[in-house]
Amino acid sequence: MSNDTAAYVNVGEEYNRDTNYIEDRILDDPDARWPVEPGRYRLIAARACPWANRTVIVRRLLGLEDVISLGMPGPTHDQRSWTFDLDPGGVDPVLGIERLQQAFFTRFPDYPRGITVPAIVDIPTGAVVTNDFPQITEDFATQWRSYHREGAPDLWPEESRDEMESLMKLIYTEINNGVYRCGFAGSQEAYDKAFDRLFTALDTIEERLATRRFLMGESITEADVRLFTTLARFDPVYYGHFKTNRTALRDFPNLWGYARDLYQTPGFGDTIDFTQIKQHYYIVHKDINPTGVVPDGPDLSGWLTPHGREELGGRPFGDGTPPGPVAAGEEVPVEHTASAWVS
Repeated sequence: MSNDTAAYVNVGEEYNRDTNYIEDRILDDPDARWPVEPGRYRLIAARACPWANRTVIVRRLLGLEDVISLGMPGPTHDQRSWTFDLDPGGVDPVLGIERLQQAFFTRFPDYPRGITVPAIVDIPTGAVVTNDFPQITEDFATQWRSYHREGAPDLWPEESRDEMESLMKLIYTEINNGVYRCGFAGSQEAYDKAFDRLFTALDTIEERLATRRFLMGESITEADVRLFTTLARFDPVYYGHFKTNRTALRDFPNLWGYARDLYQTPGFGDTIDFTQIKQHYYIVHKDINPTGVVPDGPDLSGWLTPHGREELGGRPFGDGTPPGPVAAGEEVPVEHTASAWVS
């Protein structure tokens, strides 16, 4: 399961996410239980999952590829766990396991919750360290600072941190989780309420982006990462599958321009695998789509069209620089990207 672990419809009920994660942290402290140590940890992050996608983006923006390795399960899973079905023999080449569940059970033999991505695994012991997805990306930015690439952006600017955290709370509760609240609503009343909450928030962000290139102003921050992964999935999945169909992303002038701006920025669009995204939602969520049929559309070529957001000014990476090429072996297949739709 992604962090839509327990993502199923309870008839007559609102959808409430289980947010009890393993809260251990990897700290820049040699005496910590889990100290920052290059090469010791493996990030497990399925391309399909929006919560995992955040960690892949931040790892890339900060240049941590050579410090924290990346394992990528396939786009679908069963009730037990994500599996490494894209790797030779269906086994993660570093951890030597077929299921992420094995890393959770190594540490917690009776682990009672969903096996979620992203997760960080301690390579020497094969035990999961944490699956606390918002903390993982914050710690990449703050605890792993000594290993950031030269020119890495400041994703958590101190001068605007309070405002940013307030905005990220809105984004999480009303948009990131709001689409799930629509999709897994167990009654018409629950759906209607969720639908109104989602689009009230999207309208708020649409207005905010009318006068600033990025959510916090001139440069990209963690807030942009957290919103982007939901926007990338909005038209391909949420609009139809989760019934969030008042307004498509492409019909929000500012949000659509903003999303394209990020997609065309190194570190964002080059982590997006539209094929895996659609396979995950339409195949795994049997209670919503029992046939498992994956739609052929929508046309994704619009993601590569000019966005015009440069007119608002700004410097995407602040005083930093864009990340370099995608690490070998981590590239998204061209046929899974927006480029596949360009004739």
